[in-house]
Amino acid sequence: MSYVKGLKCRECGREFPKEALYVCEYCFGPLEVDYDYENIKKKLTRQVIESRPKNLWRYRELLPIDGEPTDGLKSGFTPLIRARNLEKVLGVKELYLKDDSVNHPTLSFKDRVVAVALSKAKEFGFKTVACASTGNLANSVAAQSAVAGLERFIFIPADLESGKVIGTLIYNPTLIAVEGNYDQVNRLCSEVATKYKWAFVNINIRPYYAEGSKTYGYEIAEQLGWRTPKHIIVPCAGGSLITKIWKGLKEFKNLGLINKVDTKIYAAQATGCAPIVTAIKENSEIIKPIKPNTIAKSLAIGNPADGMYAAATVKDSGGTAEDVTDDEIVEAIKLLAVTEGVFTETAGGVTLGVTKKLIEQGKIPKDEAIVVCITGNGLKTQEAVAKKIGRPIKIKPNIASFEEHVKL
Repeated sequence: MSYVKGLKCRECGREFPKEALYVCEYCFGPLEVDYDYENIKKKLTRQVIESRPKNLWRYRELLPIDGEPTDGLKSGFTPLIRARNLEKVLGVKELYLKDDSVNHPTLSFKDRVVAVALSKAKEFGFKTVACASTGNLANSVAAQSAVAGLERFIFIPADLESGKVIGTLIYNPTLIAVEGNYDQVNRLCSEVATKYKWAFVNINIRPYYAEGSKTYGYEIAEQLGWRTPKHIIVPCAGGSLITKIWKGLKEFKNLGLINKVDTKIYAAQATGCAPIVTAIKENSEIIKPIKPNTIAKSLAIGNPADGMYAAATVKDSGGTAEDVTDDEIVEAIKLLAVTEGVFTETAGGVTLGVTKKLIEQGKIPKDEAIVVCITGNGLKTQEAVAKKIGRPIKIKPNIASFEEHVKL
């Protein structure tokens, strides 16, 4: 049974059918999925969810497909880790990592949204999928569409990290490296999508694709024993993830799956690309586009599609926003590794760096539950830390050389 009624404009509220649409033809506002929550409430209980396989589809009724899921059957339900060593360093009482750096199959939260997008694209009858990406989405579309037997075209900025380029090419898609930043890549893809009628997961399939991010929030609440933390710090690129985590928590509350949502949401960006954070700090309703200049390339979107909604999410929840420099990003990556054994990519360095700064500023209390969103794996962005870590000690293959060079 499908619980999707159709699409609805986020601005004017006009309704549209379940099609590959993403923008309102009346006010040009973005479209989002409209659900039949009354019937979902009759079906979905904690017991039903807990009885299902530990993947993102355990929340099936709240995801925008009509039939059975066909992709991402091993994706989602990643660990929520109690970070006890990091708690001591930061001087806080209760800190968790929601760790999508081990998500299946390509080690980032994008595996969630792609699973939903491909399931929906196949329902619509598409045979070719495509995307514009800063790296993680490229990896996931390439991998999951290979399994699904779909033709795929992937567009990336030409200066992307080599780990993410290799992590895409291994699945043998058609990979197009565009000489420009992500915003230029995205504009090109909008033209291509109009002409070729492919399923662009983050353009014409975007309303469905974006819903996959809600599962990140659902899992936090479920894994905390059906409650929400007081604080969640989220990395922002296009701004969709932060809005969907908030939407997911509110859906759980409205469906009676959790008792309350008293969570503050915080936006984290790199100083070299912080249009959402800047708008929040300036209390502005305008997101001013900028040219990105940061090592956090997965967050380097200077004109975020959901920037306005991300800023509104932070305001609605009572949170705030902060940014960190490239040096602070690297230090946070190293801190997470030596305390919790988690190697995160630069986006995770942004999130932890911002968390540390907000705690030091007194904006996040030290005695309340905190969740830090880790959305990607550090093996993809090794260049960022390669020159900022130690080197191996070279010795000859004998005990004397060992004792000479290694100071015990």
